[in-house]
Amino acid sequence: MIEYSRNLRSALPTSRLTLFLIAGLISLIADSAPFSCVKVRAQAAAESATPPAKRAPLRVIRDRYSALSSVAVDLERNEVVGTDENLFQIVVYERLADTPRTAAMTEPKRVIGGLKTRIEFQCGVYIDPASGDIYSVNNDTVDKLVIFSRQAKGDVPPDRFLETPHGTFGIAVDEEKEELFLTVQHDNAVVVYRKTASGKDAPIRLLQGGRTGLADPHGIAIDTKNRLMFVANHGSVHSKMADPRLEGISSLQIKANWPLNEGAPGSGRILPPSITVYPLDASGDAIPLRVIQGPKAQLNWPAGLAVDPERGELYVANDMSDAVLVFRETDGGDAAPLRALRGPKTGIKNPTGVFLDKKNGELWIASFGNHTLTVYPPTAQGDTAPLRAIRSAPSEAPSLMIGNPGAVAYDQKREEILVPN
Repeated sequence: MIEYSRNLRSALPTSRLTLFLIAGLISLIADSAPFSCVKVRAQAAAESATPPAKRAPLRVIRDRYSALSSVAVDLERNEVVGTDENLFQIVVYERLADTPRTAAMTEPKRVIGGLKTRIEFQCGVYIDPASGDIYSVNNDTVDKLVIFSRQAKGDVPPDRFLETPHGTFGIAVDEEKEELFLTVQHDNAVVVYRKTASGKDAPIRLLQGGRTGLADPHGIAIDTKNRLMFVANHGSVHSKMADPRLEGISSLQIKANWPLNEGAPGSGRILPPSITVYPLDASGDAIPLRVIQGPKAQLNWPAGLAVDPERGELYVANDMSDAVLVFRETDGGDAAPLRALRGPKTGIKNPTGVFLDKKNGELWIASFGNHTLTVYPPTAQGDTAPLRAIRSAPSEAPSLMIGNPGAVAYDQKREEILVPN
C-alpha cells in the first residue's frame, strides 16, 4: 500500500509527477535483473545518442483526477467546496449534485487552480458564511493561506494571502471574535490570527509546548457556544531546543507568536494518536482539559474534525480505518466512540475531511482514497450508504494517493516500484 503524508518536501507537483528516476534506476539494476536485461539494454542502446535531459520516461505513474482532501459547504449559496491535493485545485459543485452510477464523474461548476493562485498541497478549507469567501490552507510547499472571493475561477491570484508557519493543516474560524485558528504539524502548535490578517501579519496567540499534548496536529474544530477547541493529533512529537539567553525564544522564531521550530536531536517519539481539548482562548504551554486516547478510541491518523454543540458530539475523519468516529464532546481518556460510520456501502475510503451542515441536516465526508465527496444524515452509523455522492473520477479509477513523493526504489524480487511519501 502506498501511504500518503504531507510531511516531506518536494517541489514536484503531484499531478505532473513523471518518474524520470525510475528509468535510470531500472538501468542501474539491469545486470542483476535477468528478466529485464534484454529489454533494458536494448532501450539503453537506442537512447545512448539522446541527451539524458531530453529522453522521454519509460512510463508515467500518476493520478489524472482530483483527490479530495477537505470539504466545506456554502450554506447561503447551496454550493459544496473541496480541495484537491493531487491537481492543486479548489473545486466547487452544486450542493445537491449526485453523480449517477452510469456517469464517469461530475464536472465542477468552477475550478480555481494554476500558478497564479498559489495553490499546492491544500488540506483545509473554510467558507465565510456572509461573503462566501473561500479560505484554503497550503500544507507544505507554499507556506500561505489563500483567500478567494466566491466569484473566483481559473488561474487567478488570491484576493488576499497570509504567510503561515511551515506545515499548517487544519483551519477553524470564530466568527464572533473574528479569529482564525490553524494547526501546525511539524512544530506541534496552534496559531491564532485575526481573521482579517494578511501578508506578513503575526499571529495574536500561540499554543505550543511540552504540556499541550500536541503531537503532529491535523484537524481542528471549535465550539464557540461552550468555548472549546478540539485538535486531532497523529502522534509524532519532538522536544524543542531553546537558547536560555533568549528566554525561550528560538533563534528561528521570526515574529511574535511564531512557533519554535528547532527540534532537539534524538528527541523524536511516536505517541498514540489523540484528540486534545482546550479552552478556546488557550495559549502558551497550556495543559489540555482532557485527552481522548487509547485502544478503545480506535483513533488511527485522525484528520478532519467537526463539532455539533447542540447535540454535544464530535465527528472525527479517521483516515487509516476508513471510518468516521463520533464521540461525546465531554469524552476523555480511553473512551469508545458513541457510534462509527464505516463499511463498503458507505463509500468512505481514507477520509481526511468532514463538514457538518446543520442547516440542511447533512454530514459531508471527503475521501482522499477514492475521489469522492459523500453525504449522510448526521446520525448515520454502521455500514450506511450515502444520501448522495460526488465523484471526481470514474468509479474504477484507482486513487494512487501519491502525495509529495520523496524518493523511489525498485524491488527486483516482486518487480514493484516503491514510493515513500
